Amino acid sequence: MVDDTRLTHPLLDPRPNWSELSQADRDAAYDNNAAVKNSAALIAERNETSGRLRDTLKSHLDLPYGERTKNKIDLYPAAKHDAPCLVFLHGGYWQRNSRELFAMLVEGVAAHGWSVAIPGYSLAPEVSLTDIVVEIPRALDWLAEHGASYGISGPIVLSGWSAGAHLVAMALDHPRVRAGLAISGVYDLAPIRDTGLNNALKLTDEEIAALSPLRLPVRQKRLDIAYGSAELPALVLDSINFHDKRAAAKAPGKLIPIAGADHFTILEALRRSDGILVDAARRLLD
Repeated sequence: MVDDTRLTHPLLDPRPNWSELSQADRDAAYDNNAAVKNSAALIAERNETSGRLRDTLKSHLDLPYGERTKNKIDLYPAAKHDAPCLVFLHGGYWQRNSRELFAMLVEGVAAHGWSVAIPGYSLAPEVSLTDIVVEIPRALDWLAEHGASYGISGPIVLSGWSAGAHLVAMALDHPRVRAGLAISGVYDLAPIRDTGLNNALKLTDEEIAALSPLRLPVRQKRLDIAYGSAELPALVLDSINFHDKRAAAKAPGKLIPIAGADHFTILEALRRSDGILVDAARRLLD
């Protein structure tokens, strides 16, 4: 269920005392796998289901949109070529996972006659975060140019989870994107540099300034921002702060707290045809 209150306690945010924390505590502040005790089982179920559905759903798979190995996109067209399309960007802190592991999300919006597109993108440390951010508009350009030949030509809602939510915020202004749905994202990169995640990312001062949505001018296109009440405080506060920044600039979009959801179970709300986030995605085109 959605709770209209803000499901967090600001005093739990570790970042005000960030410089005083041990390395282990800083790492723990962003370690979603460790924070969710059954994360391994949830991930295994997601991967198994996605593998099965990827083999059975109507699809066009592994279509290249760029030159790099992971610059491929999977398309799941609806019956109508002009149906809305959910473009989903996977998570994994910009250094893990792949598009193949998220086919389980197709059925949620597909039950309502939508198409789905799942682009892959390159991962750190093979490329920088700057390189990754640039790849998403390239995938959207490819979809705008070639999607119709695969049965996808309707309006696009750009969605993503975790690192994918950050990439949604960065690509929101693409002309083919009607609106965005960002789920469980990280919107300020500065603390990430002080964790073990930065071993692969190697974030620079320039990247933190240029690629942190909370440090950038607000983009006026509609963006709904979702998080789970059982997520790590740093991620919850990033979602709330990003929504507050956008609201202060009168940018359209809802804050969607999902009671009881952790960083992994929140995807159930996009996976089920009656899920809260499926409904949110559909309402973005109202």
